[in-house]
Amino acid sequence: MPRLRLLFVCTGNSARSQMAEGFARVYGQEAVEAFSAGVAPKGLNPLAVEVMRERGIDISEQTSKAFSEALAQTMDYVITVCGHAEEQCPLLPSEVKRLHWPLEDPAQATGSEDTVREVFRRSRDEIEQRVRAFLADVKALHDPGCS
Repeated sequence: MPRLRLLFVCTGNSARSQMAEGFARVYGQEAVEAFSAGVAPKGLNPLAVEVMRERGIDISEQTSKAFSEALAQTMDYVITVCGHAEEQCPLLPSEVKRLHWPLEDPAQATGSEDTVREVFRRSRDEIEQRVRAFLADVKALHDPGCS
């Protein structure tokens, strides 16, 4: 069975989509190829790296990449994780499934260092939950004998 190709897209490709890519790589194991991109990439957010490391997942080598229609067309799923990315995502061939997860941008958090870190943790936890649920749903679709 070919590996499922996933592309997570947000505005900056600095936090939400990077964390989703990291979780998909780990939880999807051999069955998934995960990628991320941004409509206006601005570099990997160090707090995203830090809170993912707390889960034992190293995303420090992932890079911030620009969204391209050509890349998106090679995917099985394109998952936008913010409204801006959803608006900017072009029409894709019908065989590319498109999902939208409206996630708050933790990089917009204000307050003390601890407050901002806690916002990143909540975002990470929501993304982890969504990725796990998505992968379980996809597995059930592609392997109906599995319950």
